[in-house]
Amino acid sequence: MTAPYGSAILIVLQLIFLEGILSIDNAAVLGAMVTPLPADQPVPWPRALRWIGKRLDPLLGHQRFAALRVGLLGAYLGRGAMLFITSFLIENPWVRIVGAAYLIHLAFNELGDATFGAKHDEGIHYKTKKNASFWMVVLTIELMDLVFSIDNVIAAVALSSEIWVVMLGVAIGILAMRFAAGWFSYAVERLPILKEAAYILILNIGVQLLLEQFWHIEISDWTRFAISLAIIAVALIYSRSPFLQKIAPVLRGISYLMGVINKGIDFLLLPIKLFFHWASGGFRSVKLKDL
Repeated sequence: MTAPYGSAILIVLQLIFLEGILSIDNAAVLGAMVTPLPADQPVPWPRALRWIGKRLDPLLGHQRFAALRVGLLGAYLGRGAMLFITSFLIENPWVRIVGAAYLIHLAFNELGDATFGAKHDEGIHYKTKKNASFWMVVLTIELMDLVFSIDNVIAAVALSSEIWVVMLGVAIGILAMRFAAGWFSYAVERLPILKEAAYILILNIGVQLLLEQFWHIEISDWTRFAISLAIIAVALIYSRSPFLQKIAPVLRGISYLMGVINKGIDFLLLPIKLFFHWASGGFRSVKLKDL
């Protein structure tokens, strides 16, 4: 039986709010991810797609916004697919374990290059990935969204069995988060410490997934929301506090250790990375030091 419209509207509002709570870290991370892309260059379409790219460029805009807008389409398709395989996600915990491992690896990859507030006159600079591949960034955004959406989709289905109600609420929530991600990308340019905060959020989510799967430690949505806000708040306070920045050498030491660990993981994952570079059309120009 179809839910009454009044009840359906209430559920949609709850879903939008739920999506906002669960996706604040998603928005922060996506905003940080697109920052290395240029804000004054069009999308580098493959030769076979340039004919359609010319028509889409005015709609997509420059590469940074385009990555979020292309990712928006992928997010809708991905969430829609996940809504129909929710039972599979619930019954197969290995999906979350693989997702958690991916998030932790991604966090180690980025935090291994972190400088945690080092100033230019100290001789240490923020390491940014100039010449970032647009399509690799889009692919990473899509993978990130799929992993992030596991809990979101399960929580959404728990609120309503009406698929159209769930889809509407989730769709509006995703749209709002993409706007938030665009804002966050500009915030990262002005406060680079937010990039480190975003990847600490990723690490936190990966650890939470493992805690739930292996130790059955349930973390409520509100607690996750509070932890995400706390991480961003502490990062901002740290960036403005000379006293807290005295621990920067310790943080850089941890960052270095993460980088060493990640190099070992990268070596094991080298065949997979080579495949993705080939799939994105960059195989001929790829160098081992860039992987």
